[in-house]
Amino acid sequence: MPSLETALSRGPVVIDGGLSNQLEAAGHDLSDELWTARLLRDDPEAVADAHLAYFTAGASVVLTASYQASFPGFARHGIPAGETANLLRRSVSLARTARDRYAGPERPLWIAASVGPYGASLADGSEYRGRYGLSASRLREFHRPRLEVLAEAGPDLFAVETIPDVEEAEVLVGLAAELDLPLWLSYTVAGTSTRAGQPLGEAFALAAGVPQVIATGVNCSAPEDVPAAAALAAAATGKPVVAYPNSGEVWDAAARRWTGRASWAPAEVRSWVAAGARLIGGCCRVGPAGIAGLAATVATP
Repeated sequence: MPSLETALSRGPVVIDGGLSNQLEAAGHDLSDELWTARLLRDDPEAVADAHLAYFTAGASVVLTASYQASFPGFARHGIPAGETANLLRRSVSLARTARDRYAGPERPLWIAASVGPYGASLADGSEYRGRYGLSASRLREFHRPRLEVLAEAGPDLFAVETIPDVEEAEVLVGLAAELDLPLWLSYTVAGTSTRAGQPLGEAFALAAGVPQVIATGVNCSAPEDVPAAAALAAAATGKPVVAYPNSGEVWDAAARRWTGRASWAPAEVRSWVAAGARLIGGCCRVGPAGIAGLAATVATP
């Protein structure tokens, strides 16, 4: 199987959609602070089924259920460190199980170990604000153990995603580079700034000289923000761009519900590709049907 980096040099590659909405559609309650990570312990087969649904829909890359998984987060639920490490490894093995079960048209399939921001572990919307008041060394202490365990589990790469500010991005890119595993770096943005208010051109530039970073871009953001952000990422790094925005609806952290109308549409991918996007998919509220439409659009000259 070719590396994902090699595949990107040949054309766009489709990522999956939102894991949480696929699990909720199957009847699972994700209302507690562990979110999708809870099912790594309580119903791992459901996670494998969700990954398989996206492979079947046409995705070539699925992201593991480790976004919200962390040693401190699981510890707050009485889960000891040893079991947490096993659950992190399981997040990768479940994606591998789905890949092994896939029986559709032959194509390369990759597994990206999802690495969410520190704010995700707080389950209070902090990942959309950043600036947690933590030092770089404290952020390293939080992130390093789970990155080490995920790397040992053997994914094809890290998906360092939904990062709200440059300070945390620098820490995560540095850690992933030390572990020498390929990664993409994806910010959550507001217009042409990170959620913490830093200019995106500067935010992307920190990855320009890091060989382990194979793509930079945006996710968990409004679809209309993708073209400008993608162009900035391509100009700042010279690397392929990753883009997988939300449906267009807005998460109300206080009410813990989505509001507004969906604006994500498979046809929009053409403007993303024109701006430099090569890894393309959906995030929250984009399901297998949307990914199937995107895959069909990409396949059409």
